[in-house]
Amino acid sequence: MNEYKTIKRVIFILLITCLSIPQSWADSWKEITYADPTIFVENGKYYLTGTRNWEPYGFAVLESTDLKHWTVANGDSLQLILRKGDHVFGERGFWAPQYLKEKNTYYFTYTANEQTVIASSKSVFGPFRQKEIKPIDASAKNIDSFLFKDDDGTYYLYHVRFNKGNYLWVAEFDMKKGSIKPETLKQCMDCTEPWEKTPNYKSAPIMEGPTVMKWNGLYYLFYSANHFMNIDYSVGYATSSSPFGPWKKHPNSPIIHRSLVGENGSGHGDVFKGLDGRYYYVYHVHNTDTKVQPRKTRIVPMVLQKENGVYSITIDKEQVINPVWK
Repeated sequence: MNEYKTIKRVIFILLITCLSIPQSWADSWKEITYADPTIFVENGKYYLTGTRNWEPYGFAVLESTDLKHWTVANGDSLQLILRKGDHVFGERGFWAPQYLKEKNTYYFTYTANEQTVIASSKSVFGPFRQKEIKPIDASAKNIDSFLFKDDDGTYYLYHVRFNKGNYLWVAEFDMKKGSIKPETLKQCMDCTEPWEKTPNYKSAPIMEGPTVMKWNGLYYLFYSANHFMNIDYSVGYATSSSPFGPWKKHPNSPIIHRSLVGENGSGHGDVFKGLDGRYYYVYHVHNTDTKVQPRKTRIVPMVLQKENGVYSITIDKEQVINPVWK
């Protein structure tokens, strides 16, 4: 009898404890842990995908209407939009995805086996597959693809290539063939600024995670610098009057950094326009101050103020969103 009373007392205490947990603590248990994230916006909904790094390998998508609360898309238990072995290239390292829609076709670029890949589907939920299973450019290792369509219909593939470090490159892209035009390959820039190479984690120079936007005829190249395990992993941007550069790094950089958002390893994401008409940057951060993995997803509003014809970009650091499972 005494044991029964003791059990009831323990259950009661646990129940009261759970009910008294602050909402912020409860939300931290439900945080989304997609690294290298991207958000696609369509028909009043947001679709989030990113690097998962667990079985089954590939990419899953979540959906939301408010950017804070996310559910498994399309009512599935796990909405895998691209799966290893299902008519796609790659056995390992499924990283850094991007959506692009053209007419009635959705395109999906990603990294696998340290190669950039493009697949397609007629649905935002996939499955994304390839007619011919191959990487975009098998001539050398290349990762972190971002496919950009210019106003004249020309496509450009921004991505990362290795040469004693990670560097940003661009090449014109042939959408019909699914390959770059190698004669147009050009390195975008070098690692030159102190914020791009801090000593908090020893590594070769690293510039990665490109996103390109075009506003009022000017190209804006957003990128991350430092090793992702560095607490100073962060985001900056550069501008150019041409998709090939030359690129001028903006003095506001970095616009996302631990000193601004309050969390280590803040970087590698994507720019998107929200349903409210504002631009946002979605990115990842380290799990805690002492632990990198699994990296957590974050979203922050961007503030664009024009100065001498160029947007001086900052973030609304008081409005950082911590996405959680609904």
